[in-house]
Amino acid sequence: MQSIVPNAARMPIWIRQNLGRERHYPGTAAAVHGHGLHTVCEEARCPNRGECWSRGTATFMLLGDTCTRACGFCSVKTGRPAWNDADEPRRVAQACLDLGLSFVVLTSVNRDDLPDGGAGCFAGTLRELRRRKPDMGVEFLTPDFRNVQSQAAAAFLAAIQDHPLPPHASRRIPHLIWGHNVETVPRLYKEARKGAKYERSLDLLALAARQPGMEAKSALMLGLGETREEVLAVLADLRAAGVQRLSLGQYLRPTLDNLPVARYVPPEEFVEYDSAAREMGFAWVKAGPLVRSSYFAEEEQGEKGNGKRETQIHPVVFSTFPVSRFPFPGNKD
Repeated sequence: MQSIVPNAARMPIWIRQNLGRERHYPGTAAAVHGHGLHTVCEEARCPNRGECWSRGTATFMLLGDTCTRACGFCSVKTGRPAWNDADEPRRVAQACLDLGLSFVVLTSVNRDDLPDGGAGCFAGTLRELRRRKPDMGVEFLTPDFRNVQSQAAAAFLAAIQDHPLPPHASRRIPHLIWGHNVETVPRLYKEARKGAKYERSLDLLALAARQPGMEAKSALMLGLGETREEVLAVLADLRAAGVQRLSLGQYLRPTLDNLPVARYVPPEEFVEYDSAAREMGFAWVKAGPLVRSSYFAEEEQGEKGNGKRETQIHPVVFSTFPVSRFPFPGNKD
């Protein structure tokens, strides 16, 4: 019996209505293009990109546009990467400063070809960011680093110790988050996350949760054929690993070559998952059809448990190279 079912019926109204809206911030767009950056939000014509830009947050995609894995849900191209630019951390940090960003998310393709899995680029970018803006809020949204998880943690901690937060740093934004997306339930890994292992992802998140001064974060996309019971079991595993931050969104098929949508999860079910996650002890939860991995990543945990649910907004994804569209911005494994 197949675990991934044929593509679901026509996209429902609650998604089509939101995808049809447009807002424009020409000043920000000019700054982005002036730096030679590209946004998935523009390529995918995200209706909420202006709101994200206006909040002063961005997600930079490091280490090129070619992934060493071939996940069924992702349209980022797969192959043997050639990108390994030692100057990338400096250029990303300078772009953040010039754009006046207060919070940045750093993500990347999988780079299993590199001895450190790309961890050095993340750490180097953090160093460059902190040199220019010591109180910059940063989220690492990383691959699973396969067999070099401990080395990655050591590289991150060394960068933090070299550039500690200043005493006056604002507490209104989180200053360091280590995110890694489990993406889906274990039963669907063979088809959805080739080359990844659910247990390895949990190990990385548990490692992230143990690091001083860091918050661990993960995300799932729904609509690939998972059951409610399977989703709740994954949430329990994430909490057991020490994860405090959680994003839940609808999987949208990026191309006909990717996995089909098994089901469009209605908004009321996302509300139920939000409540269940908070009851489990997650301190920060975003759940909704158009929620994406870095959605409102800059929010502190101060509103936890208050029941507020903001308008769903996509994150802005900047990169230093042309990128392909993908359905759930975040790590590509």
